[in-house]
Amino acid sequence: MSATFRHEGVMVDYTPGSAVSAGDVVVQGDMIGVATAAIAANALGQLRVSGVFAFSKSAGSTTALTVGVILYWDAGNEVVTSTASTHKQIGPCVKAASVDDTTVRVLLVPAQ
Repeated sequence: MSATFRHEGVMVDYTPGSAVSAGDVVVQGDMIGVATAAIAANALGQLRVSGVFAFSKSAGSTTALTVGVILYWDAGNEVVTSTASTHKQIGPCVKAASVDDTTVRVLLVPAQ
């Protein structure tokens, strides 16, 4: 036997070293997850690793985002960016965001 199916993979187990609030974005290696409920420090919880989320983005003259552009998580500033750099890929933009918008809808795609 080389593999046994366990679940759909929409949620993954996560035990944080410090408390996590609902809505927190968690980076584990190349995987991005979102806590949909608070998780206490050292307690088993779950992160959602797929679905459409409204992520924070910077408002400003160069931050308009179009549908289909691949977006990345800038953990240092806790915002989405279209610049790959050293940021972790989240997935494609699914609803255009103007320069004045402070959030953008992204299809969170599990790490490949």
